[in-house]
Amino acid sequence: MSDLGTRLRAAGRRLTPQRQQVLDAVERLGHATPEEIVEAVSVKAGPPMALSTVYRSLEALQELGLVTHTHVDHRVPSYHLAGHATHIHVVCRECGSVDEAPAEVASEFVARLEGSLGFEADVTHAAIHGLCRTCRKQP
Repeated sequence: MSDLGTRLRAAGRRLTPQRQQVLDAVERLGHATPEEIVEAVSVKAGPPMALSTVYRSLEALQELGLVTHTHVDHRVPSYHLAGHATHIHVVCRECGSVDEAPAEVASEFVARLEGSLGFEADVTHAAIHGLCRTCRKQP
């Protein structure tokens, strides 16, 4: 049995084919909404996977610490492998491009929140919205 199967069983869950497909899709896509995951797993032969099944699979995988999500915009979250949560998403409010910056660029901000408020910030969970280099140069 795979390591994932062992971890799921230890948490009182099973490694279903759907959970494995969802995890594989998240790994392949890098960042993906549940709808994009449905599309990715439905490319294979057979009936399309229900969106509710994808959400339940993501919830189980997130509880195990295998996937996490980021709120890139005001719609649904974008899921990615938990080991990939080492960056901040920056989203251009003009063209909609999404880029990544190392989480360390916010280390001073995070330290100030900790020092002044005792607040431990997770800057990888949300996105920073602004204007990208290209859009800033446009008149």
